[in-house]
Amino acid sequence: MSAPFSTLMVQGCTSDAGKTTVVAALCRLLLRGGVKVAPFKPQNMALNSAVTSDGGEIGRAQALQAIAAGLAPHTDMNPVLLKPSSDTGAQVIIHGKVRAEMNARDYHQYKTVAMGAVLESYGRLQEQYQAIVVEGAGSPAEINLRERDIANMGFAEAVDCPVILVADIDRGGVFAHIVGTLACLSESERKRTVGFVINRFRGDIALLEPGLKWLEEQTGKPVLAVLPYLHGLFLDAEDAVESTQAGRGAFRVVVPLLPHMSNHTDFDALRAHPEVDLQFIKHGRAIPDADLIILPGSKNTRGDLEWLVSQGWPDKLARHLRYGGKVIGVCGGFQMLGKSVADPHGIEGAAGDSSALGLLDMTTELTREKRLVQVGGVCDFADAAVTGYEIHMGESRGAALARPAFRIDGRPEGARSDDDQILGTYLHGLFDAPQACAALLAWAGLKSEVVVDTGCLREASLERLADATVPLLDALKRLKLRD
Repeated sequence: MSAPFSTLMVQGCTSDAGKTTVVAALCRLLLRGGVKVAPFKPQNMALNSAVTSDGGEIGRAQALQAIAAGLAPHTDMNPVLLKPSSDTGAQVIIHGKVRAEMNARDYHQYKTVAMGAVLESYGRLQEQYQAIVVEGAGSPAEINLRERDIANMGFAEAVDCPVILVADIDRGGVFAHIVGTLACLSESERKRTVGFVINRFRGDIALLEPGLKWLEEQTGKPVLAVLPYLHGLFLDAEDAVESTQAGRGAFRVVVPLLPHMSNHTDFDALRAHPEVDLQFIKHGRAIPDADLIILPGSKNTRGDLEWLVSQGWPDKLARHLRYGGKVIGVCGGFQMLGKSVADPHGIEGAAGDSSALGLLDMTTELTREKRLVQVGGVCDFADAAVTGYEIHMGESRGAALARPAFRIDGRPEGARSDDDQILGTYLHGLFDAPQACAALLAWAGLKSEVVVDTGCLREASLERLADATVPLLDALKRLKLRD
């Protein structure tokens, strides 16, 4: 199969309209047809990131799309990544490396520099691949962000590529979303919008057809596909996280939903485990009893530590441990388990020191250099292999590290308490390897023969997603975008 386009941009009427899944599905379909295809997102804002083959970091969604395209994730697939550290500031990552910490106003001025990095990466991908499927960010109708835009139509205009617009019918108002978005675009931007995708439809398509006809008459543009609502997909989410996972097994795992929680995909394997009841506990909610409490990663460790204290987690953790419960800390959560967290350089906010939870004999100092590496090794407490990635700015020291959680390339990693109730590690993705997931749950007290393989679940979901998206690819072929 030849590629029906050289570059196609997928934009959305809203955030979470389904841009990520449409891009992933098109990448998988083109891969099936023998097309050398790559995903691309000029600018992404997300706290969920992945470590790449070239030692950088990109948004989690682009890593998923790379898998869909049969590729190892690379920093050129997401040249600009913004990781919010507060309501007004973010860490700016260019080509996989930290460039600066900026507030929103400063970054708006910096976009002209960022666009250079975007076009540089796009140019390299053009040289290597037959087709590029580009994901926009948010919505092109964000009028306040149009100046110096690099995430949506600003990029499409710069490289002169066609755009399809995705709208989520499940949230309601789908026709208003599409017509309103078009009304916010310039004439040239409307011209390059070649059609619409209505996503997450469930019901009788015959009842939708009068609306589709009206939409095409009003806009003069085709509805390229109506994609179904697919239940039970196992795909890496970039931002949204459900606050609970009710109705699952009897083994309860609770995770505080930190204001700046990063990489919540660490717990996808637990969400998929039929014997685990995974619950994310948000602000103001009562903290339930649990078998295992996990403190997740954080983009603002000291700020999230303050939030934990305000929500009563220290007392809950003390009671939980008194009654024999187990605790795991991941990355920032690991740092919180120690005696203190110091940020002398103001990496994540105002410089200073914070007292931590004092559950492990160690201290942490945040550093300017970010460690980004994919790793593999073995559990120190069980005969099981572990894989994962490190993505943190900080070094921990203390007696607790003498009893490690894992052995990575022969070196000790993480810590376990003397009573073996507490485990801490810098490894993200530690539950993804089936052996490690089973070993960690057994350490926490779950006796189970169930094995959850996240890789197999992800592949099956990508295939389902691609099958459902065939009508869109067929419609794109009929448009003859290469002519």
